[in-house]
Amino acid sequence: MESLLSLAFDNLSSFDGSKIKKGLRQVEGLLAQICLAGQGSPKKQGENQQQPPRRMLADLSPDPAFREFFKLQEGFEWNVAQRLLTTLDWLVVRGGDGSYNMLIVNALDLIQGVLLLHPPSRVLFQRSVHMNLLLDLLEPINSPAIQCATIITLVVALLDMPQNIRVFEALDGLLTVTSLFKSRETGREVKFRLTEFLYFYLTPETPNIPKPDRTSVIAGPELIPGSPGKSKLLASGGRQRSKSESGNTLSVDAKKQHLDRYLPGVVDELLKDLDTYKPFGGILS
Repeated sequence: MESLLSLAFDNLSSFDGSKIKKGLRQVEGLLAQICLAGQGSPKKQGENQQQPPRRMLADLSPDPAFREFFKLQEGFEWNVAQRLLTTLDWLVVRGGDGSYNMLIVNALDLIQGVLLLHPPSRVLFQRSVHMNLLLDLLEPINSPAIQCATIITLVVALLDMPQNIRVFEALDGLLTVTSLFKSRETGREVKFRLTEFLYFYLTPETPNIPKPDRTSVIAGPELIPGSPGKSKLLASGGRQRSKSESGNTLSVDAKKQHLDRYLPGVVDELLKDLDTYKPFGGILS
């Protein structure tokens, strides 16, 4: 797997857009191979094709390819999320004319996938440089496709990571999101995604602390036998969370007060919708 990642990283590090595109495709192929492992070969055209069953992260745990991938992500050298963020930053800096818009969207989509396959990589967004990169992509100058992809990536980066949410707030992320939400220039699809983000923001926070009875690898690498208890990624690319940071959560009421400053009179309606329609499984009930 190291050789496959090495080829992809070489292309992602290129200054040639075509090679970067190839590198993104190589990463996508690797992630797809891991996600679809054990589901059999695809049916030929004309045969009865059905959507493959949705697999949870815990379902992938027994797969050797996934286990190898997960362990490699613990080190800075082979961490895919870090490489994609570096590539994304390069594309943003040099893509002011829109020539790299599609590659930016592709990179964001892959970051989402990597963060879902390897949740500990979300710690990278405790660094302001990475969080600011996402917030920059929400500026009105960017295309709606980029904005929508960024909003989804932001949700994945904040999921089960209260400390990341605090970084988002400290960098005026709420101001960025709500300004885009209130702008008359913002299109319907982007506003829809922003509404989803606001619903997500108003849900209760849960510290990412593994429970003794959990068998899913989602809690962290220590649940995979042979994986180091302390992530090397934390040591080289981010900060190890202290106990106080792990519990750095805010109540829904506290977050409502934060959001009320930017969207007065709107937050109560959002909370009513959450209670009525229960889009996140009714966790507010």
